[in-house]
This record gives sequence, C-alpha cells and structure tokens, in this order.
Amino acid sequence: MRELDQPTPVGPRRNPPGPVVIWNLIRRCNLTCKHCYSISADSDFAGELTTDEVYRVMEDLKAFRVPVLILSGGEPLLRPDIFDVARRAKAMGFYVGLSSNGTLIDRGNIDAIAEVGFDYVGVSLDGIGATHDAFRRRDGAFAASLDGIRLCAGRGIKVGVRYTMTEDNAHDLPALLQLIEDEGIDKFYFSHLNYAGRGNRNRRTDAHHRTTREAMDLLFETCLAARRRGREKEFVTGNNDADGVYLLHWVREHFPDKAAHIEGKLEEWGGNASGVNVANIDNLGVVHPDTMWWHVPLGNVRERPFSEIWRDVSNPLMAGLKRHPRALGGRCGACRYLALCNGSSRVRAQQITGDAWAEDPACYLDDDEIGVTPADYGSARVQVKPFVPVRRAP
Repeated sequence: MRELDQPTPVGPRRNPPGPVVIWNLIRRCNLTCKHCYSISADSDFAGELTTDEVYRVMEDLKAFRVPVLILSGGEPLLRPDIFDVARRAKAMGFYVGLSSNGTLIDRGNIDAIAEVGFDYVGVSLDGIGATHDAFRRRDGAFAASLDGIRLCAGRGIKVGVRYTMTEDNAHDLPALLQLIEDEGIDKFYFSHLNYAGRGNRNRRTDAHHRTTREAMDLLFETCLAARRRGREKEFVTGNNDADGVYLLHWVREHFPDKAAHIEGKLEEWGGNASGVNVANIDNLGVVHPDTMWWHVPLGNVRERPFSEIWRDVSNPLMAGLKRHPRALGGRCGACRYLALCNGSSRVRAQQITGDAWAEDPACYLDDDEIGVTPADYGSARVQVKPFVPVRRAP
C-alpha cells in the first residue's frame, strides 16, 4: 500500500544474507489449540536442546548471517532459560521476536519481557471472546491474551496479533481488525490455514475460496484506510502467496495506473520462500524448510551445523524449493504469475496430493485470473524426482 503513494524503484529479486529462523525452543504449551502445527501439550518433551546447545547453534547462525530469530514453541515462556536465550540473542545483534499465545504474559514477567528488549512480540488471537476460547480450548484464554497484549503495549513493546482464518472464525475478522485499531496494536498477521482446496472448477464461488477473497478485500481496504489516516500499522498475510497476485488484481481495479509498478515490486519480492529465506529448527534441533514441514527432517544441529544443513541441496525437496521459479505442475506450472507467487505452499500440495510439486490446492484465483485454461494443466507437468517424506516420531 505504501508503494501506491510513495513508489520506490523496482530492482532485481535478492535474497537476504541468511534465512529468518523460526525456532521452536520448547514443545510444551499450556494450551491445546485446534490448529497447532507442533501438536504441543502441557507436558515435558524429552530430548530438547540444552541452553549450551542453543548458544552453540546461535553462534553458527550468526556466522551464517541469519538476521532474525523468532523464539517460539509450544509456549516459549514455559522454557526456564527463555530470557537468558533472548538476551544473548539481542547481544549478538539478532532481530529477536517472541511468538506467544499471550496467556502467560502477566504482571509477574512483563518487566523481564521489557528488559530483554524484544524487537517484536506476536500473540495469537483466533477471534473475539468465545470464538478464541473455543479454538484455544480454554475458557478465559481471550481475556488473558488481550491482557498480555495490553501489558506489552503499555511498556512500549512492539506487539502484534496473529490470526489464522477458518470457516469457523471468519465472521470475527471485522471485529478483530477493529480491535487492532481500538487498542493501537502495531501489527496484524493474517495466516491462511493449510486446508485442501475444492478442485479447479468454480473456485470463485466455493465457500472457502469466496470467504478468502472477501477477507483479502477487507484487509486491503483496512490497510489502505489506516495508511490514509496516517496510522502506520503493518498488515501481513502468510501461508498463501496467491495473495500477492490477488493484490495485483485489486490494484488493477482500484488504481490501474499503479498496476505495472506493483507487479514489478511483487516480482522483486518473489513469492514463497520456504527453504530459502525462511527456516525452522524444532525443539529437538531438527531443521525443516519451514514450520509446516515438521514431517520432513533435513538434519539435526547436534550432528551438523545449521549452515551446512541449509546449503545442502542433495535433498531433492531442498533443491526444488531453492529453484526460482520452481518447477511445478498443474495450474501452478501454467500460471502466468509463477514468478510472483512461486507456487505458494508446497507442503499443502504434498499433503493433499502426495506430490510436493503439484499445484497448491488452496489457490483461490480463477483460471482466467492466472492466465490458464484446463488444457494447459497437462502441458505444465514436469518431471521432478519423487519426494518421499520421512515422518518423525511423535
């Protein structure tokens, strides 16, 4: 949206020096949320990295020029050394974020959280009141999380809300956006759920796809309105890179003279970056292409440095993810905007079809919007070495 009013020169696509690392330091959590990707529970998990092991990995990450560490879980505030780890990361020069459910941010630890100097604290809200409590399976979870958000904001900590939309909580999106405004919250992160699509036909009128389009329209309008009022808030979407293409169509409709520039900026951005600019280390030290690939171990930081694991393209999945644009099949392979989206969620494709290089079943754009016809699907098929996931033990 800033580019509409204050355009900057379009340049070539460039990767940052190292990936953003989302680090699940602990798997234990005080909640049992419906859509938890780490299948956390309120119990200890054996074999987690020790403090000294975490510090050793951090040295390698810094040398590898990783710019950002997002300390996550489970619930990271349950890890006894979380503040020691965070302080060390800040001292080493990382941008350090805390990814929390917010219920454990209270008057007993807000001083410690503020003292660390987190660059950002993200708190998950799945709706307002009872909606959130139902997703989090805990009465009072919404009130506790909102109190945690307010405590952070009151101490001058940059704080944001993460929201994962499903058919069961989509109705609360307008109220959540109003909450962001009313509470003066700095950032809103809209995450798509990794659900299966409903086929190639009638995508625009499919319940899931229609809801997604309406949500994106509301998000675009809310972001633009905030900017026009001089409110500098961040609105981010994730887990469906078709959003960039949908934004381009929205700009063509509302600001046609800006469309060419926005398309150039989206191509410069480059779309999905799992396995390239986004990485995950789990609680046992296993490296994954991102947080949704927990069933695929690339290596363990106890056995090999992260820097070595991340550069290793002998794994066919990593080799394919690092290719740009990726070699894909179906609608994604034929899509005229592949350079903008980069095929979106490969894990969603793999989980639904068994083929990591198939089309993303959650693309909510029509064939005409991405410049393909059903006849193009077959011709876009590519020969890619089959990907066989290795499932980790529970």
